[in-house]
Order: sequence, then C-alpha cells, then structure tokens
Amino acid sequence: MRIALPRLGLGTAPIGNLFREVSERDAAATVAAAAREGLTYFDTAPRYGHGLAEDRLGRAIEAEGVTAPVISTKAGWLLRPGERVVTDWTERGLRESLESSLRRLRRPAVDILYLHDPDDFPDEVRRTGYPAARRIREEGLAGAVGFGMNHCEPLAAYVAEFDVDVVLVAGRFSLLDHEALATLLPLCLSTGTTVVVGGVFNTGLLADPQPGAMFHYRRAPADVLARAQRCRAVCAEFGVPLAAAALQFPYLHPAVGSVVVGCRSADEVSRNAEAARTEIPPELWHRLAEEGFVPPELLET
Repeated sequence: MRIALPRLGLGTAPIGNLFREVSERDAAATVAAAAREGLTYFDTAPRYGHGLAEDRLGRAIEAEGVTAPVISTKAGWLLRPGERVVTDWTERGLRESLESSLRRLRRPAVDILYLHDPDDFPDEVRRTGYPAARRIREEGLAGAVGFGMNHCEPLAAYVAEFDVDVVLVAGRFSLLDHEALATLLPLCLSTGTTVVVGGVFNTGLLADPQPGAMFHYRRAPADVLARAQRCRAVCAEFGVPLAAAALQFPYLHPAVGSVVVGCRSADEVSRNAEAARTEIPPELWHRLAEEGFVPPELLET
C-alpha cells in the first residue's frame, strides 16, 4: 500500500556542506523557511556532512517547533573518526546507525528508514539488511522502510524481490534523464511502492543551465548543457521558469508521491516553493514531449 507523503520536501545534503560550506545561521534559516513554506518532509542521512546535516536538522526543527515533521534518514554506512565511513549491513550495524541518527535528530523514531546506496551489496541486504530493517519498522523505530539510491537497475531489483514500502531515486527521473521510467516506476506502480524523487535539477543544471554547471555530480558535457538550454528556451515560450517545469515533471507519473529538493538557504527554499506552485499549462508539457524532454506516455492519461 502506498504511503502518504507531503508533495514537496527538503533535501538536507546542502546543509551538510555538500559542495560548499553553509553557516549554522543559514542552515537554521533554511529549515525555518521550509517549515514556513509547508515543506514538512525532511530527507537526511548520516553521510551528509558526517552527521552534520542530521544534527542541524534536529536542532532547527526543535527550535522552530515544527509541527508533525516527516523525517527520513538512511542506514548501511557507519560514521568513524576522521570523516571515515564503513559499510555495515548487519542488524547491529543498522541499529547503531539509526540510534546515532535519532540522537542527532532529537527524535524517538523516524518516518522512513532507507537503506543507503546498497548497489554492490545484494547478498548482505538479502541476508541481514532488509530483514533487520523490517524488524526495526515492526518495533516502531521507523514508520516505513525502503531503499535510497542513484541507480535504477539495482533499485528495481530490490523492489521486485522485497515488499518495499518506499524508495528514493535521485537524478534518474528528470527532464534530462528518464531512466527510472524503463522499469522502476512501472514496477513501483504495480507493487504499490511509493516513489520519492530527488535530484530533479540534476545537480543544478536544470536550475541554471550555464557553462560550468554540474550534471550528475560532474561538469555538464557540452551536448547535455545545450539540451538543458534548449529546454529552458521552450519553457520561456510559455512564460514558465525552467526550474518550475523541472520540479513538477516527476508528478506526471502516478507512482511518484513526493519530490525532495536540496536547499542551502532560505532564499532557495522560497524559490523552489514558488516553482512548485507555478501553474504549468498542459500545452507546455506537450511541447516538451515533442522536443524529447517528456516521454509522451506520461501525457496519455
């Protein structure tokens, strides 16, 4: 059965100093702005800043008095001194990870626990990781469990094998990348697995397609940059910012329950919230389909 999530959530990797440092003040302001805008779903992970994102999120939620936040975090990698992380898919390892996360988050439980990037560990996940996650859910330490990954093929394999509540897929269902549509999204629709989509701007390219922009965590190749700029031009014909179309694109698929966007400032939160509210005329989606940015089958229903 699909779980209900807020339509838009805040990804906290940026306030864990992803790519560049964010001050304590700006991190707190980011979470406060999200609460004001109604972004009450917060996605985090121990690996975001070696626990920094979780700690900042927990303190800010407490300070702001956010009512009924929905929080997801991740497990499978243990933090060690010197900014080291080690994989651990045993029940003991998952519980140690979650207990540490709960202390930083100042919460008795989380709403979602994702197994984080277990691409290369199917045997460990099958043997200990996922059974332990289900026991954690049964004990009430997590409301739902699933997988958070960047790659669709192994993610779909886990959904096919296990009774998965929810998955988070990053960067693979966007105006520039339709990989998730091949197998993962139809499968999740058939199994009733809720899909959360992250990385809708493909590491920033679809937020501001300028030379030097990043795509999938690397400098965008010239042809990909040109495609993003073409997409922006088509959106401009309809008076719609590219960011609005990029953010709302995943909602075209019925398996998608939520989109999370990473923000490092209150201003970014406000701009993304406005993008989510922007009206997208159906004619724009059809025009983008003609250009290959939107799979036509998403517009058939």
